[in-house]
Amino acid sequence: MPTVAITGAGSGLGRALALKYAENHYSVYLLGRTDSKLHIVQKMILQNGGKAEVILCDVRQEASVSIAFQQIGELDVLINSAGIGIFGPVNQYQMNDIDATIDTNIKGTIFTIQSALPLIRESKGRILTIISTAGLRGKMNESLYCASKFAIRGLTESLQKEWEHEPMSITAVYMGGMNTPFWKDSTHVKDPSKLKGPEIVAEQIFNEDDSRNEIIIDQ
Repeated sequence: MPTVAITGAGSGLGRALALKYAENHYSVYLLGRTDSKLHIVQKMILQNGGKAEVILCDVRQEASVSIAFQQIGELDVLINSAGIGIFGPVNQYQMNDIDATIDTNIKGTIFTIQSALPLIRESKGRILTIISTAGLRGKMNESLYCASKFAIRGLTESLQKEWEHEPMSITAVYMGGMNTPFWKDSTHVKDPSKLKGPEIVAEQIFNEDDSRNEIIIDQ
């Protein structure tokens, strides 16, 4: 049975991806900060006859990420889904907003890739980075979020060149906004219910997860 580790697996797209991969006979490692949310996802997978293991992990902390991946024996796929969004005019961003965005979206992605890399290299596996269309172009009142996503795009494209002659791969995933808890503390999107559900996005990601350089859901 192939294995997949998903960060941010307790809610939103991470949760939808966990359910989709489990439904397709992957053993899923559920990584995240909130134990209760992860166990709810695990229970759903187990009730459907799947396999899932909860691993508490704060992607902002290098030591936490390292310890998490030490608990994983074999790994075929890593999906970097953990991320936050803080929105507004550039002059309104506080230092804690900037630090939180950089620590979660950029450092968190780098830390997980570094820790997962020996396992992915051994399995000749795949890494997917969830970037969003904010990594393709600038958007109104999203300068901080876009800056972090442009960084992840640069990281992903660079690693594609770095690993060009290796049997593993890394895929950039670009999608628009979804109706998830991502927006619950923000007024940036007036009515998230009008956005597509994460289940639709997760299905396309799974169907196109074949080592290609990009999965484009929205442009």
